[in-house]
Order: sequence, then C-alpha cells, then structure tokens
Amino acid sequence: MSKFKDFGNDLYSGRVSIDVVGRRKLWYGIAIVLVIIAIVAPVARGGFNFGIEFRGGSEFRIDGVGDTSQQVARDAVQSVDPETQPIVTSVGVDSVRIQTEQLNDVTTEEIRIALANAYGLPSGSVTSSFIGANWGADVTSKAINGLIVFLILVSVLMAFYFRTFKMSIAALAALAHDVVITAGIYALTGFEVTPAAVIGLLTILGYSLYDTVVVFDKVRENTLGVEFSEDTTFASQVNLAVNQTLVRSINTSVVAILPVAAILFIGAFVLGVGTLRDIALALFIGMIVGTYSSIFIASPVYVHLRENEPRFKTKK
Repeated sequence: MSKFKDFGNDLYSGRVSIDVVGRRKLWYGIAIVLVIIAIVAPVARGGFNFGIEFRGGSEFRIDGVGDTSQQVARDAVQSVDPETQPIVTSVGVDSVRIQTEQLNDVTTEEIRIALANAYGLPSGSVTSSFIGANWGADVTSKAINGLIVFLILVSVLMAFYFRTFKMSIAALAALAHDVVITAGIYALTGFEVTPAAVIGLLTILGYSLYDTVVVFDKVRENTLGVEFSEDTTFASQVNLAVNQTLVRSINTSVVAILPVAAILFIGAFVLGVGTLRDIALALFIGMIVGTYSSIFIASPVYVHLRENEPRFKTKK
C-alpha cells in the first residue's frame, strides 16, 4: 500500500510520468479495434437478446418448485402447443420463468395448468402475464429522448464551465466510446436487454462524465497561461494532469466497482435472472470502460483538438 502511495505522489509531483498523451495513437488504435468488435460481434451472433418487455409475449412464473429442471417446463408448454419454443430460465433456488410468443387466453390458461401439473404444484403457484411490445418501444423512445436532452445539456454546461467547447467534444467522444463498447459486451454475453439494462446503460453516462470532469478540471488548472511558458508545452501539461489524477481515478473506480461486482454475482449466481443482474452487468462494464476512456481517450482527444491552435502550435 505504501508503495502505491509513493507511486501516486511521484506521479503527482512529476518525478514519474506515464506518457498517456504522447502515445495517443496507440490508445486510438485500441479504441477503434474495440469499437469495431463491439459493433460487428453482436451482429454476427444475431444481434441483441431483447427481453420480453421489448419484443412482447406471454410470461409464466412458477414459485416454490422442488426441481428447477428447465426441460420439465419445455415439455409442459409443448404438450399444449407443440409449435411454441419457450425460453426457460431458473430464478433463484426455487423459481422458474418461462417466456413465449403472444398466446391467446385459452392457450395461456392451458399452459398454466400444464406447468402446475408438471411440477406437482397447485395451479395458484403458477402466474401468467402478457406484455405488449408497445411498452418496450415506449421505454426505448423515452430513453433516447432523455439521452439526447442529457447530452445537449451536459455539452453546454461543460463548455460554459471550462470556457471551451472542445472539452465537451472530447468528453462526448469518450462517452460514445463507453456506450458502444458496453452495449457490445452486453450483447456478446447473451444477457437479455431489459429496462433495467437500459437504466444501467444510462447511469454509466453520468459516471463516465464525472470521471472525465475530474481529469479536465486538473487539465484546466495546469494549462492556465501555458502559452506564455518557455519550458513546457500544452500537451505536457495535459499529460501531467492525467498523471496527477490517475491514482484518484483508479481508487474511485475500485471503490465503485466492488459493490457492483458483488451485486452482479448475487444477481447472476444466487438469485438468477432478474433486475439486479441486468443493471449490475451494464454498470460493471460501463464503470471499467468509463475509467479507461477518461484517462486514455478524453484527454488525448482534447490535446488533439487544441494543439494546432496558433498559440500552442509553436510550442510542441
């Protein structure tokens, strides 16, 4: 621990320096590769696994089962409607969830009774519900509208606070990097895209921007009057700011990620499919990617945007 503290002090004082800005082509290359993978891989495997809230359909839930065998549920559903291909998942230690395409009332009741008989439970232990695809479309529309408003307000606020719109552009570039990669990894895992996952994805936007603003605040402090300096450059001062906030970013991220990882573990392996798992996975991926982008994407992009300004161009 003391060595890490000493390392942090050395980074802050400038005795030790990690050349983040100078190696920006490397970070750009890594980012491009990751973004391409995040876009192409989900398409190659058939796209996102949208939950019933988005695609619509019928859902059955069985509680208090002694045997959570998924095949029992499949056989019960297909005994009523052989053409149906149910999606069966275990939830926790004594519950099973079955999702199908939209069913009429008669078929729904027949399947509900068949499931109760298959698991040896009273019919009251099996609940059924129908969710229309319009509900998911409404959620998606509102999420997109909220995202657009959020990005506009944040861009204006950052431009006003930092006195330059180029910081907003750099922050949004890092944000786009975070969203695309998080969504791509989410699709690759095969987890369902549910409203909880959308909430998690929107939540990481705030976290990513928070970490970026912390770095940029130090950048602004270090670059005040740098054009009048004879012994330093704009890029070197930005790099110093990144080094000075590096340990803080790592510590903040670790503290934030650990409880999210615990929630993800509980949601995925203890409670099974559910809201906890969906939102925790999006948060877990997004926090890691957001921390990375604040250091290795946002600051290098900001330098790239400003170093050709006349007052800095002669001081490379």
